[in-house]
Amino acid sequence: MSKQGERVVKLKKLAQVISLICIAGPVITQTATAQIATEPRKPQSVERVIITGSSIKRVENEGALPIQIISREDIDRQGITSAEQLIATLSSNGNGMDNLASNSDVVAGQERGNNGASAANLRGQGSASTLILLNGRRMAAHGLNGGIVDLNSIPFSAVQRVEVLKDGASAIYGTDAIGGVINFILRKDFTGVSLEASTDQTQAGGGDKLRVGLLAGMGDLAKDGYNVMVALGHTDNKILRGDQRDFVNTFQPDRGLSVDTRGTPFATVFPLASANAAVVRTILSSRATPTGPISNLLSPIQPGSTLRINGGINPLDLPGGAGCNSVDGMGVYDEVLWATPAAKFACAWDTGRAAALQQPIKTDSVVARATFNVGTNILSAEFTGSKADSAKSFSNAQITSSTNATSPLFNLVYPSTGSSYNAVFNAIVAVFPTIEENRGQGIAYRWRCIECGRRELTTTSETARLLLSAEGTIGTWDYRAGISQATSETRSTAGSGYYYDDAFFPLLRSGLLNPFLLPGQSQTPAALAALEAASARGLTIYGGKFTLNQFDASASGAIYKLPAGDVMAAIGTDIRQEKWKFQGDQRDLANRRTSFLLPFDDINALSGVKRDIKAVYAEVQVPVIKELDVTVAGRSDDYTGFGNTFNPKVSFRYVPADEVLVRGSYSTGFRVPTFNQLFNGITDSPTSGATIVDPARCPTKLVSTIPGCEAINPNTLSGGKPDLGPEKSKQYSVGFVVAPTREFSANVDWWHIKKTGTIQAFGIATLIANHELFPQNFIRNAAGNLAFIDIRPVNAGETSTKGVDLGAKLNGPLLGGKYSATIDGSYLIEKKSRLLTSSPFGPSEIATFTRSGDLGLRWKHAASFTYTQGDWSGSLYQLFSSGYKDAVLPGVANGSVVPPNWNPSVDSYTTYHASVTYTGVKNLSLTAGIRNLFDQDPPFSAAYDTNTGAGSSWEPRVADPRGRSFTFLVKYTFF
Repeated sequence: MSKQGERVVKLKKLAQVISLICIAGPVITQTATAQIATEPRKPQSVERVIITGSSIKRVENEGALPIQIISREDIDRQGITSAEQLIATLSSNGNGMDNLASNSDVVAGQERGNNGASAANLRGQGSASTLILLNGRRMAAHGLNGGIVDLNSIPFSAVQRVEVLKDGASAIYGTDAIGGVINFILRKDFTGVSLEASTDQTQAGGGDKLRVGLLAGMGDLAKDGYNVMVALGHTDNKILRGDQRDFVNTFQPDRGLSVDTRGTPFATVFPLASANAAVVRTILSSRATPTGPISNLLSPIQPGSTLRINGGINPLDLPGGAGCNSVDGMGVYDEVLWATPAAKFACAWDTGRAAALQQPIKTDSVVARATFNVGTNILSAEFTGSKADSAKSFSNAQITSSTNATSPLFNLVYPSTGSSYNAVFNAIVAVFPTIEENRGQGIAYRWRCIECGRRELTTTSETARLLLSAEGTIGTWDYRAGISQATSETRSTAGSGYYYDDAFFPLLRSGLLNPFLLPGQSQTPAALAALEAASARGLTIYGGKFTLNQFDASASGAIYKLPAGDVMAAIGTDIRQEKWKFQGDQRDLANRRTSFLLPFDDINALSGVKRDIKAVYAEVQVPVIKELDVTVAGRSDDYTGFGNTFNPKVSFRYVPADEVLVRGSYSTGFRVPTFNQLFNGITDSPTSGATIVDPARCPTKLVSTIPGCEAINPNTLSGGKPDLGPEKSKQYSVGFVVAPTREFSANVDWWHIKKTGTIQAFGIATLIANHELFPQNFIRNAAGNLAFIDIRPVNAGETSTKGVDLGAKLNGPLLGGKYSATIDGSYLIEKKSRLLTSSPFGPSEIATFTRSGDLGLRWKHAASFTYTQGDWSGSLYQLFSSGYKDAVLPGVANGSVVPPNWNPSVDSYTTYHASVTYTGVKNLSLTAGIRNLFDQDPPFSAAYDTNTGAGSSWEPRVADPRGRSFTFLVKYTFF
């Protein structure tokens, strides 16, 4: 046998092994790996197209970079109705707080302004490091955050395909394309009228989705010299609440989960924290002053012990009480799991049941495009616009008595004239007789106001882009140029659950609004009427507008002929101006009524900030030998306020045989902070929970009975930092593709992203654990007690992320039809970080729970199997995410308790989707499907809904809470 023959045999054996590995598991998604021709290369007369990741026109699938292409047909087969839903199927996308489920409750820091927004997060590098393009050009960032493109602004009904470049592209598209690029390509040059409608109905109710679209066009560009096209789309995603799914249950202490929310529908009698946060006031004061109750600095002692009960007393939980669970949504507070023995008589409330598992959002979109063929040039005018209306609905307000003299809650107490006063006081004094002397004095409390309704922020986001463009040929060169303006204007308005202070607090201080209602009791009609009159519904609390003005131009063609082929080159420029303004409360300051419950009103107000970016770039593809192409690209960007940066990219494509392609790349990136990271105002927010200690005084840094380890409640400072610098990156990749036959191909690509000066907003737990590195973040009062923790973003340290992408595609004839089986997966090898470049790297962050940010899963894949015969086709899809080490509550962490059914790990998550399509009637296509075929619930997690993350007993960054649903899509083309 010849050497060539031996090589072919070895390659075929390798292909068989890879095929068995890929198909033996539950293989089955549509991916487009680079294909290698098994025939001689096509001649240069073949039509060339721009592939995402390069400005050089080339034969499709010739590129050296890993690109995944999702067709419209595959989107429809999966029953996908939105860009957010599509991005969730990508194995290359991270698991951050980027979707409408993970930011559905009260969140902290810069995420607070993302009402109604969804984002992509390739490689887990953060949504600001993923570049979103529409037809190869930039879009305006979301109006409320000024830095991240909202996926809901994509006119999804008009999308023809989606190209995902899983490689850094700063040298071509801009310095912020560190994680990669997602290019949504719209339908063009359409003739006729097409209508489509799809529905996605859940079996258990709630969270239904609807999409309708109209596409109309006239004029054949080749024959008539023009085409005019209009696409209209509408989507309606209904709300899904926690109380609509059985798996949402925070009261599972046997599995290590209990809620740390003592603000309960039947109020918990609660101590007032003293001004220096080192001591607590008595629950019931024994003296009164003109400014309210004062403290004797003592809390009641549990009879028969030395334990002072300063963590809250709920009469329902006392001996003889009705029990915490006598009120819907309430349960016993687990002081062991939370390592807070002083709260043993408190109750808790399941915030997860009140949260929105899927936020409701309606979108309307329009695409209007006129294209003219003028000789060898195509001139186009295009308008895209969208309007998204969302309603962020989350837990009812918690009212907590305060000692902060500037707060409307200062010395808030339930008066002795209240209708429930004697019942509450008598229940407590029966167990703690020493407080009898306090009878007649007000009762401080923490209350969850169910009557107030769930808090709701309604957000309207209107986006628009007007683009004038030209493309064609000049001599032997192809060119492309455009000028555009894109805007995103967003405003948020108060819905239910918010009240004006001047009308709301008199209801509490007078006792008319009763926080101590037993089951079967209700507020008086007078109280409900007064509550409605105090509503702040309809108040516009803030709004923002982002404007992007851009001119871009590029040209590509052959510049020199080598023995191995033409040297191809591209040059281009990208000149843009980004402007952002943020408006707080627009009412006249002198007549403004305040509402303490509403999130940051005026603190982030900006009359307008802007930055200019001027860039030039070049790209050269050199055929070194017939089998080897090397591409060198470089981009120089000049940013207002940050100066000039140059970022190169080098890639190669080596084809040693028709069946094998080897590829690789190296590039750098440079991402400047977003506007809100720079210019958001400072927000002073109270902390909740019982897990915070003063790290300078507590050697274990965990709440316990050790002196100095008492729970404290300092406020947090969040917002922007004007002195933030850019973060810099280096990206590497190398891989290969094998295609031994027409029916099979497989790819393996290793990648590494290294970032320095990373812009991070550390959580409280991280800062406490590393307080020696960030002493400036712990702000103390004159007495030396911890008053504030600064959680604003900083340029800190370094991150390193490595992984391998694996993909395969197999197709061929089967039983008189054709089949196609594909898989696209991502394996995370390394994910680690260090807080300072001078400090050592921390432990691996793979498969380990994080309260916020990206949750690094070891393995994710999407797989599909499609069979087509005649007018029928059927598809089966599988999405898989591996498990990870779960969250751990303080009592488990410090060894106080080991719950009997505790599992330290969260299980993997697998869902299947199936669909059938029929096209046997002319111009008609029908698709019916089932999503989550086996009705798989999200895996249990001991994490719970907090102010820095969503999800109670499940993880919204990983799982879909909707359960089994039924999809139906109908398309009809009139002519």
